[in-house]
Amino acid sequence: MHTLTLKTDDTFYEMIGDMVKKLGITKSELIRRSLIHYRESLAEEQLKERMKIASAKVRLHSLEINRELDDTLSDGLS
Repeated sequence: MHTLTLKTDDTFYEMIGDMVKKLGITKSELIRRSLIHYRESLAEEQLKERMKIASAKVRLHSLEINRELDDTLSDGLS
């Protein structure tokens, strides 16, 4: 196990103290859980962004297909 040192202001330190009392865990455990949660949150945001980009590509492709189909509606009809 490794040790990290974290410098904080008084307000942040008190906030951590309040949280560990309410949760019944150590400061180290709170920070570990917080970092894991933050990493998962970042991964989720990255996934959402990739899905948003993919969705836009699908939308554009669908519009192209619709235009092509619309062009064929009057083919050979007079």
